[in-house]
Amino acid sequence: MEGSFGLLLNIVITIYLVIDSRKHGKSPVLWGILGFFFGAIALGIYLIKTDRKVLGWIITIISIIGYIVLLLVILLGVALIMGGGFS
Repeated sequence: MEGSFGLLLNIVITIYLVIDSRKHGKSPVLWGILGFFFGAIALGIYLIKTDRKVLGWIITIISIIGYIVLLLVILLGVALIMGGGFS
């Protein structure tokens, strides 16, 4: 369920980037690919590049923090499964 939400979010971001990039004279193919694979980070960078810097930086920083937290949770889960828990 969570994976399908992430995929849906990336598709929505991709559609937005493809449509909006044409308005700003950017490559819709490039931004569509970046949006699909990198999601919110690509959206944040796109907003920074199109002079919507405050919103772009907020989205980029929150996305990076989210990925770091996710990575730490995964590493903690692996450590607990491998037996290196909090003994």
